[in-house]
Amino acid sequence: MGALIAILAVLVLAAIYFISLYNGLVRLREAVKQAWSNIGVLLKQRHDEIPKLVETCRQYMTYEQETLERVLKARAAVSAAESSGNMRDLASAESGLRSGLGRLYAVAEQYPNLKANDNFLQLQARITGLEEQIADRRELYNAAVNLYNARQAIFPDSIVAGCGDFHPAHLLEFSPEEQQDPSVKALFGT
Repeated sequence: MGALIAILAVLVLAAIYFISLYNGLVRLREAVKQAWSNIGVLLKQRHDEIPKLVETCRQYMTYEQETLERVLKARAAVSAAESSGNMRDLASAESGLRSGLGRLYAVAEQYPNLKANDNFLQLQARITGLEEQIADRRELYNAAVNLYNARQAIFPDSIVAGCGDFHPAHLLEFSPEEQQDPSVKALFGT
């Protein structure tokens, strides 16, 4: 009788341990989703501001249609990549958008009336602020991904992860070239 109670106690403890590991992995998976959602909110805000910035610039930049169109196309590419959830595509699209915005700001330097326009200045400051927030949230997202992926790789969590619906998450990474500020000379081909 004592051996049966000991076996049942061990089984109950093993079940509680398994449940706690499983729940820990679920919490980490949800933290990754929340961190991604926070980035998505900022991306949406920035994407909502870009057409306003482009329209403000369009009023002054009659000869810079290509620059304006490039920014709008890059914005669409980021939206598509964000919807797909593919971190590599998103990183590439974000790089294109940042480059396009850099070119737009560089071109704006040639238009003194535009640079003095309150609407332009407010939108530029808002988008720059959102860029900084996105960078901060990307760090939080990547930290959550690292923690989640590490827990899936260590024993005995790896056994629980293998039995459950847990898949490694992907970091949101940019290449070193994509992290650098765009060169104004390169933007204008001079």
